[in-house]
Amino acid sequence: MRRIYFISLFIPVLFSGCNQSSSGEKTGETGDKKLTVGVTMLSMQNEFIVNVSDEIEKKAQESGVELITVDAERSALKQIEQVESFIAQKVDVIIMNPCEVEASSPAVTKALAANIPIINVNSETTAKPSAFIGSDDVESARIAMKFIAEKLGGKGNVVMMHGYMGQAAQIKREQGAREILKQYPNLKLIAHQTGEWDRAKAMSLMENWIQSYGTTINAVFAQNDEMGMGAVKALTDAGLKDKVIVVSIDAIPDALQAVKKGTLDATVFQNAEQQGAKAIETAIKIAKGEAYEKETLIPFQLVTKQNLAKFMK
Repeated sequence: MRRIYFISLFIPVLFSGCNQSSSGEKTGETGDKKLTVGVTMLSMQNEFIVNVSDEIEKKAQESGVELITVDAERSALKQIEQVESFIAQKVDVIIMNPCEVEASSPAVTKALAANIPIINVNSETTAKPSAFIGSDDVESARIAMKFIAEKLGGKGNVVMMHGYMGQAAQIKREQGAREILKQYPNLKLIAHQTGEWDRAKAMSLMENWIQSYGTTINAVFAQNDEMGMGAVKALTDAGLKDKVIVVSIDAIPDALQAVKKGTLDATVFQNAEQQGAKAIETAIKIAKGEAYEKETLIPFQLVTKQNLAKFMK
């Protein structure tokens, strides 16, 4: 069932005195006007994206910012319409988690033409927004593929699961993976296809690859943990998991548990909390006319059994 989330974080006037700073003004206010931020997220069916959204909501509530949050359901067209709605509602700032690099770009153009600042969080567009908060997706794939290369001694057959085609993370994670593959001529990419960031689709894809390539597969690089978990399930069901290395990206709770159990060999930590928090902090700064960073890149980190404890909550 398709779902669109409308979240309004509103603190009644009767209680406003509880959240005032010493100057008598809330963090999320400019003068007497409460800040309103429109947020459009790629997909609320994706755990990592939900984690980013949850942090945006948490920080907005702490800062006295009113949010209008909607789910683009992976549709760039829907996302553009949502941004148009935010413009019509005269929100102060827009935060967008873009569906696609190219297809979501008109949303940025429209917001800026209406003199409404727009911040891209987690993913990029060709059109340049007011600010970008995220991580270097090329680097995440370099980390993952380097781990695979070292584990295989630079020799073996690899399959790669792409995310949603055309999205910035998919494009850049493929780029990073291929950069490392070029450094290891005996490491062969024998198949690559999209699993659309989805666990069930990735499981089905892995089952097809097992039928086609069987025991010749030595490693799987999944561009996110949802797909990595799907690959692990298919390999486990086929009795092949002990013979195949699986590495993915995001370090969602399921993936961390899988690393602990040894079913997932490694994941690459992407900091959803920092991305969400920085997006709101930047929105407030822009609305107040304060200085802000136009690009904030939060580092990725490799997670294995050896350093797992520091990432477990």
